[in-house]
Amino acid sequence: MVWLKRVLLPARVPGAEIPNVIELHEVRDMLAERVKTWTEEWKAEGLAEGRREGLKEGEAKVLRRLLVRRFGELPAWVDSRLGEASEAELETWADRVLDAASLDEVIGDQP
Repeated sequence: MVWLKRVLLPARVPGAEIPNVIELHEVRDMLAERVKTWTEEWKAEGLAEGRREGLKEGEAKVLRRLLVRRFGELPAWVDSRLGEASEAELETWADRVLDAASLDEVIGDQP
């Protein structure tokens, strides 16, 4: 029990606490329930992260299409910047695309 509290759980599930138990079967039952809960939480976190990444990729793809339509074929540095951009940067660039006269006005100077 001490090993679970001091070694296994801090390494695998930081912040998880196990209440004091008297019998080993209590530990087994409690851990079985906790594992279900942790698994559900990890799945939810993974889905949320995947959705965020998918949205970001979609925003970059749409912005790239708009840039190509407005300025023609894009240089490699633009694709690189689009791939590395944060969600906030993509939104800022999307706001600029209609009024900008050049790629530099949309995205900034070439790195």
